[in-house]
Amino acid sequence: MYLRRFLFSGLAALVAVGGAALAQQAQPAPKVAVTQAWARATPGKSTIGTAYATMTAPAGDRLIGAATPVARVAEIHQHTMDNGVMKMRQVDAVPLPAGQAVVLSPGGYHIMLIDLKAPLIAGQSFPLTLSFEKGGTVETDVAIGGVGASGPAGAMAPMDMSEHKG
Repeated sequence: MYLRRFLFSGLAALVAVGGAALAQQAQPAPKVAVTQAWARATPGKSTIGTAYATMTAPAGDRLIGAATPVARVAEIHQHTMDNGVMKMRQVDAVPLPAGQAVVLSPGGYHIMLIDLKAPLIAGQSFPLTLSFEKGGTVETDVAIGGVGASGPAGAMAPMDMSEHKG
């Protein structure tokens, strides 16, 4: 009798611990916050565009891919300076340190939109799905600014207060 109760208690404890471990493993990674997604309008019949955004991962993660219905291909690219020459290359991932905002921006990391199906027109928007190594996918709307836009619409540009006398 005691042996049966002991074995049953042990089995129940194993099931409880195993169930808790499975539940812990089944928890999805926290979603990456994607904000201020924007793109520049494309001039003329250009079939190439770029998209930018700010991403913050609660836990360390990596941006590993992108997709959008407005282009045949969306790749992660990075501009780098090499002996005074700006170069652009495709990269496999963008590291996202835990809790730190990572900004995709002109002159840095960005999403290259290749073989656009139609021009990107200022004032419109398009969907973009970003894929993360741990956090799965996040869908966002990308606001299209003017051809010469330098940031997302409505974002404040830094102000030079050096000559301000107050």
